[in-house]
Amino acid sequence: MQLLQLTIHNFKNIPEASITFSPGINCLLGDNGMGKSNLLDAIYYLSFCRSFSGQSDSALITSDAPFMMLKGEYIRRGVPEEVSAGLTRGRRKSFKRKGKEYDRISAHIGQFPLVMVSPHDSFLITGTGEERRRLVDMVISQADPVYLDALIRYARALEQRNKLLRAHVVDPALYSAVEMSMTMASTVIHDRRTAWVNRFSSIFDGYYRAISGRPDEPVSLTYVSHLNDPGATVQSILDSARRHDEAVGYTSVGVHRDDLRMSLNGMDVRRTGSQGQCKTFTIAMRLAQYDFLAETTNLRPLLLLDDIFDKLDASRVERIVDIVRSDKFGQIFITDTNRDHLDSIMSHTSDPYSLFTVHEGIFTPVPHNEAR
Repeated sequence: MQLLQLTIHNFKNIPEASITFSPGINCLLGDNGMGKSNLLDAIYYLSFCRSFSGQSDSALITSDAPFMMLKGEYIRRGVPEEVSAGLTRGRRKSFKRKGKEYDRISAHIGQFPLVMVSPHDSFLITGTGEERRRLVDMVISQADPVYLDALIRYARALEQRNKLLRAHVVDPALYSAVEMSMTMASTVIHDRRTAWVNRFSSIFDGYYRAISGRPDEPVSLTYVSHLNDPGATVQSILDSARRHDEAVGYTSVGVHRDDLRMSLNGMDVRRTGSQGQCKTFTIAMRLAQYDFLAETTNLRPLLLLDDIFDKLDASRVERIVDIVRSDKFGQIFITDTNRDHLDSIMSHTSDPYSLFTVHEGIFTPVPHNEAR
């Protein structure tokens, strides 16, 4: 899969842009705050219907502008495709594929798979379980629409149960109907997450060792869930927490509280990992995510690498460059403030490439004879 051209109107600090990309590597060079990451976020938005940063849709519209529009022209499975997103202040966003608007935006998820590696990935280690669940849900949802549907059904039922708790409802029949929906969705979610962690862990460990250069430094992921306890069912854990939930006014147990335990050399990586080890950990997770999606969707996802070389020693940078320029990866977008990193990537690849300088939301192509 390739993104041929991206058109932007009023997205963050990019008022207007129309950029044609290389099918191989695309490098974006510029100082911080100039719009490099925002361009990647625009590409991300066209795949996920939301910003990678987690900002609300209204916050993505350029200041004082009345609307925002994105349009991507792709080649997907050898066929030209067009995806567009539009948002006017105070109105519902519009998402179209081949000019036809989606009835349900969730139906778009997974159609244009993408993996983004970002400095924000540090929160996978230092943040709450919500950050790690978001990662798991995002990866599995791109490859499994049944899983995404279960997530949506569970979220609706969870909100209904929380409303009953906040209203101090005591009717068992009302709780029974909602909890039956939670049970059905939870079974799908828990089973898919269990299978994913088991499959994903070995791929992840291989990437970590390749980047770190330390074959004796194993990493692992462990799925933590109330439903992993012997004999536990959704109904049994909800029943056991009912008095507590009635007191606090929300549902305190369930798959919405699941987590990933991340270990390095058998110990919690957030407590024992150095800065370089933690960054290697998250990059390896993202590259493993790429492998998983490529295999399960039979498409090569877009790979977005946002300022990933900071805080890594030269040897790890070199190993990452060797990995991403391999034939395994398709179209790649890389941002950096350091010209040397980008020149190193381009000088060691025979694939087509493009280099753009970025200044205050303006993207200027650099001719090939000036790019190295």
